[in-house]
Amino acid sequence: MSDVAIYQTADGATSLQVQLNQETVWLTQAQLAKLFEVKIPAVNKHLKNIITSGELTEDAVISILETTAADGKEYKTRHYSLDAIIAVGYRVNSIQATRFRQWATRILRSHIVNGYTVNEQRLREESAKLREMLQTMELLARTLTSHELVTATGKDVLAVITDYAYALTLLDRYDHGTLTIEGLSGELHYAIDYDEGIAIVAGMKGKFDGLFGFEKDQGFKSALSTIYQTFDGKELYPSVEEKAANLLYFIVKNHAFSDGNKRIAAALFICFLARNNILYRPDGGKRFGQQRPSGAHLTDCGKPTR
Repeated sequence: MSDVAIYQTADGATSLQVQLNQETVWLTQAQLAKLFEVKIPAVNKHLKNIITSGELTEDAVISILETTAADGKEYKTRHYSLDAIIAVGYRVNSIQATRFRQWATRILRSHIVNGYTVNEQRLREESAKLREMLQTMELLARTLTSHELVTATGKDVLAVITDYAYALTLLDRYDHGTLTIEGLSGELHYAIDYDEGIAIVAGMKGKFDGLFGFEKDQGFKSALSTIYQTFDGKELYPSVEEKAANLLYFIVKNHAFSDGNKRIAAALFICFLARNNILYRPDGGKRFGQQRPSGAHLTDCGKPTR
C-alpha cells in the first residue's frame, strides 16, 4: 500500500496528496495540471509526446494506484512518477518543476532512510529470537539423545527438531549475509515469456473466484523480464534456481494482480523449474516436499523428461 505525503506550494495556494511508492513519488494527470496550472489536455499531450519520443518508457513512469475521490470512494487511477512529472514541468516552463523535484528528493530520502531503520530494527529483533529458538532446540536435541529415546516417537521428534533447527540456521545465515548459494543447475534451457506466463495465470482462474489474476499494471511483465536481465554482458541471475527464486519474489513484491499474487508466484515458480527439467531430482524424487499450489498442474507447466 502506498504512503502519502502532502506537498504545498510556497504561497499555500496549492496542496496535493502525493503518493509514495516504489521509491518514487506519483501524481495523477489532474494533479499535474493543478501543480503546473495548466489544462489536463495539455498535460495529456506532453505525457504522450514524452513516451512516444522514447524519452521515458511507459512501464517505468506509469502505475495504477488507488485514489480517494470527493465522494469518499477508492478508484484505481493512472499515476505518473517523478521523472514524468519533471519532464512535463519543464515542457510547460513551470518554476514549480524545480521546487517539486527538490521537495520530492528530500521526502524520498527521508522515507527510504526511515524505512531502512525500521527494517533494520525488525531484523535485529528477529535474529535475536532465532538465536534463542536455535539454542532451545539444540538443548532439546541433546536431551533426547542423552536419554536414548530410541522409540519410533522419539526418533520422529528428534528428526523434526533437527530439521527445524537447520531451517532456522539458514534464516539466521541469510539475515547476517553469510548464506552462500550451492548446488545450482547452471544455465537456462527454457525461458517463460509474458504471453506464456499470462496463459498459465489464465489457466488457474477457473480454480478461484473474484478478482484472481486480473492485472493492475505492468508489474507481472516487469517481473518476468527482470530475471533475464544482464549487466556488462553477464546475467544478473546466472542459474535457473536464482531466476526461479527471484521470479517468485518479484511477482509477490510487484503485486501486479488484484488478487492471487502469492498463488500466481508459487505456480510460476514451479512451472519455471518444470520447464527447465529441475523440478525433480535425477532419481525422480521431488526437490520440494510441499504440495503444489492449488490450481497449478504439471500438465499446464510441461512435465519434465527424466
